[in-house]
Amino acid sequence: MPEADESDTLARTSPASQHQPAQQDADSVVPLLAPADGIPPVLDSAREIAEAAAALAAGSGPLAVDAERASGFRYSNRAYLIQLRRRGSGTFLIDPIPDPAAVDALAAVINDLEWVLHSADQDLPCLAELGLRPARLFDTELGGRLAGFERVGLAAMVARLLGRELRKGHGAADWSTRPLPQDWLNYAALDVELLVELRDEVAATLSDQGKSDWAAQEFDHVRTARPAPPKPDRWRRTSGIHTLRRARQLATVRELWTARDGIARHRDVAPARILPDSAIIAAAQADPKTVPQLRALPVFGGPRQRRYSREWLTAVERARALPDSELPPMSQPFDGPPPVNRWERRDPVAAARLAAARAAMNGLSERHAVPVENLLTPDLLRRLCWDGMPEFRTGATPPDPAAVIDKYLEAGGARTWQRELAVPELAAALFPEPAQSS
Repeated sequence: MPEADESDTLARTSPASQHQPAQQDADSVVPLLAPADGIPPVLDSAREIAEAAAALAAGSGPLAVDAERASGFRYSNRAYLIQLRRRGSGTFLIDPIPDPAAVDALAAVINDLEWVLHSADQDLPCLAELGLRPARLFDTELGGRLAGFERVGLAAMVARLLGRELRKGHGAADWSTRPLPQDWLNYAALDVELLVELRDEVAATLSDQGKSDWAAQEFDHVRTARPAPPKPDRWRRTSGIHTLRRARQLATVRELWTARDGIARHRDVAPARILPDSAIIAAAQADPKTVPQLRALPVFGGPRQRRYSREWLTAVERARALPDSELPPMSQPFDGPPPVNRWERRDPVAAARLAAARAAMNGLSERHAVPVENLLTPDLLRRLCWDGMPEFRTGATPPDPAAVIDKYLEAGGARTWQRELAVPELAAALFPEPAQSS
């Protein structure tokens, strides 16, 4: 499980006190230092994984699942360790790298179970690569958001609901390391030690708040979500690109980024470890003509980068040789509304619509103690308010504003519970009743 600072997992809406379950006193929180049954061995052979599958089949209830990747170290997003725990079975640590096909024995058992994950959207893709897909899902982090918890990191929720302290450890480590150190394995096992118990507490809270159906719809949405298509022009996300002022400099960034990406993919190394963004920007600014000039730039003279000097210089030369007609535009075309800070100048009426819609959604968020971004994605709300309805261009009011808004939100992926809450509020905000004259 990727380790995030607690500030990264703050739900944006402060929960109303009447919606909150009892919170553990800080002095009563007991550190959880090791798994109750000890650190399990790492299983990596077909025989060991088949035996683990049989043991899990004999257990009962939901299955706690976690996965460790090597983000920041490897190019791929593959799982380097899988943690599984089920009541009556115990905890299992699976290394899928030596024999990925051996995981098929697990799939035959666990794909029919309810899985419990924390921030499931982070781990489901790498598990799906191995053929592991849940029949049902409970996401404790997402459940915490819907329940109105202010802090939804795993450690914060375990402390709040179960009175145990999970120490921060090795979530950001290089999990492709072999052999894995014992303290890393201890950390990995603890991530699933109390996950089912946490699920039960969150489920009870959601039930008390009347949000169980909302949560079920959200969990199923996460479970069935398709991978997002790669964003176009990913090279434009290079850090520092905003400092460049000429299109040919952007072309140099694009060529170096593409060369780096190819090398990183081939070596399965994180791109920034091949060549940092700062070096790409420096080369775009300096436009080196020779290998010595290139190596004189910051970073390019280092041992990791020198071995690819010819590739880097060739990329720079490709950018230099491009005709003006093939240079990238200075700004990326928008797929959708412009940035919100430009609305007032571009379309003041649309800006007023968005302000009214946001006010309505913020009120809804406060009443139900659910973060506003979980009620409706900000992008969908912006698209609706910018040009989501023909009536916005004509100034007319549709015969049934709620029906038109509902259809738009449904097409945009909003779930039933979200539309049931949001549509009446948005219809009133976007098409207010005219004031009655006295």
